[in-house]
Amino acid sequence: MGIVLAILLFSLIIIIHELGHFSLAKANKIRVDEFSLGLGPTLFGKVIGGTKFSLKLLPFGGACMMGEDDADDMSEGSFNSKSVWARMSVIAAGPLFNLILGWLLCVIMVGWIGYAAPVITGVRDGYAAKEQGIQSGDVITEVNGEKVHLWDEVSLYNLTNQKGEATEITYLRDGKETTVTLAPRQLEGDPYPMLGFNGPSKRTQTGIIGAVQYGAYTLKYWVDYTFECLKMLVTGQVGIQQMSGPVGIVTVVDDAYKSSLPGGIEVVILNLMNICILITANLGIMNLLPIPALDGGRLAFLIVEAVRGKRIPPEKEGMVHFAGFALLMVLMVVVMYNDIVRIFS
Repeated sequence: MGIVLAILLFSLIIIIHELGHFSLAKANKIRVDEFSLGLGPTLFGKVIGGTKFSLKLLPFGGACMMGEDDADDMSEGSFNSKSVWARMSVIAAGPLFNLILGWLLCVIMVGWIGYAAPVITGVRDGYAAKEQGIQSGDVITEVNGEKVHLWDEVSLYNLTNQKGEATEITYLRDGKETTVTLAPRQLEGDPYPMLGFNGPSKRTQTGIIGAVQYGAYTLKYWVDYTFECLKMLVTGQVGIQQMSGPVGIVTVVDDAYKSSLPGGIEVVILNLMNICILITANLGIMNLLPIPALDGGRLAFLIVEAVRGKRIPPEKEGMVHFAGFALLMVLMVVVMYNDIVRIFS
């Protein structure tokens, strides 16, 4: 069942991503040769409005083929015949549609079960929070000068502050804001340094406007989570061995499904939505990074073109994207190998 659910999640996320490219291409009167779901040989295909819509054999990936790699094609309706701004909008639309999907799912979740407000519900002995006078009922409004709207944001900071650096906490009590500096402590049995307070066990319900607002805050949390993970990867706090690809995600989806079943269909749906939000936010952010062969890499070349007023020689751009693609394929093989080893270990 996990494989089926994972394929459905991947399919939804990839369709939305490619739909972003497709929609902006059509809006800019760019010819789309093929819109496909999956990779490999075509199982089914039908031409509609000059575009071939097809389903491929392998259930991962997808494509919106616009002839963007054919630099010599300057015919009417071709990708490369359009202005640099039109091409930038088409390339950026895929990742942005992923982020929009993530926001919509966040809105649904917040409207359904509410959100975790940054309210302190308990203060523990032996930690800086109690010594600095923090009490149950205090509402955290800032962490190190950054606004906080969700308890998840506080938890994320605590989780990533592995070095135990002093933390500036601003909290609200009886309409008055107070700022204190807390030094995390790692007492016996603690997995990492802690500040010494607990968050809410219940979620705060809200209306439609609140769901839209806190849905945006929830998406921001997942975007911040993605960047924190990238930072930990770059700084060596986590290694490639801890990364997961499609095989690992199938395992996560299957585990989430099995563990959620006793709670009923509502718990299953909510957990799968959480995984979908995480994946689509990751895909959106990763594709906006200036990595060759990805949307962000193509955007980087288009930005340079907009600044220079002329295009970088296509053969040079093609070489960069090819090298980037080759490295990504090597990374995918390594990650898939690690996923398989974890399954059988």
